[in-house]
Amino acid sequence: MAPTDSQQQQHHPFAIKDCALIAIATGRRALTLKELRDTLHGINADSLYYHFWGGLLQPRFEEREYNNDLASWVRHSLHDGILAERLAVVDPTDFRDIETLRQELLELVEERLEEDNNLAWVRGTKQFEFIRSQIVVFDTGRRVTTPEELAALMPRLSVSTIFYHFIDARRRSADNDDDFRFWLGSFGERYANTSQRLAEVDPYFAPLSEIRNRLNTIFSDLLERGA
Repeated sequence: MAPTDSQQQQHHPFAIKDCALIAIATGRRALTLKELRDTLHGINADSLYYHFWGGLLQPRFEEREYNNDLASWVRHSLHDGILAERLAVVDPTDFRDIETLRQELLELVEERLEEDNNLAWVRGTKQFEFIRSQIVVFDTGRRVTTPEELAALMPRLSVSTIFYHFIDARRRSADNDDDFRFWLGSFGERYANTSQRLAEVDPYFAPLSEIRNRLNTIFSDLLERGA
């Protein structure tokens, strides 16, 4: 006999986690666009992850001009606005994994080098420091057994909790699912509309506080109108 909703809820509590993204020096640097390209070929995947996603967890008082560190360095150190703009629009969520993202970056850099051969030797005003990331996960001890309980808790979740469950979860999932959608799926089709709305939220081009607000709106609608 298939389990009832209440049995599924009892056996599948959602564990609220928190996290910190630790920056670790790789010792790899680039001073020219050619050096950047050469290093991109073999740099650890955790480094690319850090340079695209790490900024979301860094406290700042003003909105960043560029969402990834590569675009920022190309613009402000190499002073190449053309490549900077091309790199700036790269959304890592459009790629199935870090390796396909790496190939896109290499193609953009190679294309720019072919357009202007002099860029291979232009020295930046400062080096690009390749940093890799290591995520440290904390169990908050909080558990919810229904999506309605999660909805009530959503406004009080830290932005680093949002990062762990809504962003970092995607690299832990073969289907690129966040933890919220994966858990809602355990209830069958009952919360399919909520899951679909969560899937439409792009987590990259907005600060975590705004992402949390969007998720809160989606879950609040669940409470007001039902799944």
